[in-house]
Amino acid sequence: MNKLSGIFLLLGAFCFGQQNQEIEKPIRNLFQAMKNADTALMKSVFTENAVLQTVTKDGTVKSDNIQDFITSVSKFSKGDLDERIVIEAIHTDGNLASVFTPYSFYLKEKLLHCGANSFQLVKQNNEWKIQYIIDTRRKDKCKEIQ
Repeated sequence: MNKLSGIFLLLGAFCFGQQNQEIEKPIRNLFQAMKNADTALMKSVFTENAVLQTVTKDGTVKSDNIQDFITSVSKFSKGDLDERIVIEAIHTDGNLASVFTPYSFYLKEKLLHCGANSFQLVKQNNEWKIQYIIDTRRKDKCKEIQ
């Protein structure tokens, strides 16, 4: 019975790991697209009506248009933008996933700011897409992420 339990545990871990990779894929593609100034890849990670927001230092929430964000990234050269993340938590329920990622943001290899991203993803047509991002930004107490 112990061998059978071990097999089920390993299969469960494998399946959970596969699901996490699928959830992480649009997030990792977003940052790869930013780094490569690849607007086509960037557009592909978002739902049709995705929302992008930032929590400012005073606690207000600033909204940005996804298309404006993509356009601003397109003005940079490949390698200029590099947002490095650590995925700390993934929570799922059916076609909804929540992902929390501290980050360090580099502009032309110089650490510009850091903070955390909170992503809400939805599974549409068997593919995870980013519906919502809210982040924080600060210039102090930043740790470099490799």
